[in-house]
Amino acid sequence: MEKIKIEPVFCPQAPKPLGNYSHAVVAGQLIYVSGIASRDFETNHVPGLVLDDMGCKVSYDIKQETKATLENIRKILTAAGSDLEHVIEVNTYLLDMSDFKAYNEVFAQFFPAHRPARTTIAVVGLPGNISIEMKVIAVKK
Repeated sequence: MEKIKIEPVFCPQAPKPLGNYSHAVVAGQLIYVSGIASRDFETNHVPGLVLDDMGCKVSYDIKQETKATLENIRKILTAAGSDLEHVIEVNTYLLDMSDFKAYNEVFAQFFPAHRPARTTIAVVGLPGNISIEMKVIAVKK
């Protein structure tokens, strides 16, 4: 049996990981992208996020966050030798399931014809004042 080579992927155009993990890991023909959010790789700013003077979340824009999250995923997939057309599964974590409709509208813009398997889960919290996080599995081009 042939041993599968496992390679970490770090994408300089994606937000720096908040912990000890790679942006993605390539194992054979599969690419496993870590949970990624909308943070800008240069400013660390979350698009659409408004904080008060104490750093507490006042408001957010799930459409802006979803778009920026998918753009970050696109960058990581490119660095790993793939693209959104080769995504086979998406797991999405939302802080508020009432954001589902707006998130789904943006998601459909990124996947107009290609429809990967998808699961959306409401969670109690996410790191870094984000309201959405996604992880994907894709195949190489």
